[in-house]
Amino acid sequence: QVQLVESGGGSVQAGGSLRLSCTTSGYTLSNNCVGWFRQAPENGREGVAAIYTDGGNTHHADSIKGRFTISQDNAKNTVYLQMDSLKPEDTAMYYCAAAPPQIGSWCDLEDYEYTYWGQGTQVTVSS
Repeated sequence: QVQLVESGGGSVQAGGSLRLSCTTSGYTLSNNCVGWFRQAPENGREGVAAIYTDGGNTHHADSIKGRFTISQDNAKNTVYLQMDSLKPEDTAMYYCAAAPPQIGSWCDLEDYEYTYWGQGTQVTVSS
């Protein structure tokens, strides 16, 4: 059974940092895209960052570029999202998802391209 489990969410003040973790079981991350997505109340799901697990190519959304960084630890079957300089508008439920890449080693930020999803972890940033 494939499971993706997110952790590391919480409540922080603006300007603070959090590191989210996505750990998988029942699923080998080799040759996969792992993406982070977020969804705030009354908003659609937004792709934040993605990483190709064989080689580490990354893709960050413009809205978070320079503040968030996606990385991986293959030995731990875990992908991280380091979030710095957090803003109130970053408040959302954050999800990780995984799937083989659609084209070569490029990992897009479209949620429909991802097959397996975690349950999410809440991030709340206060001003």
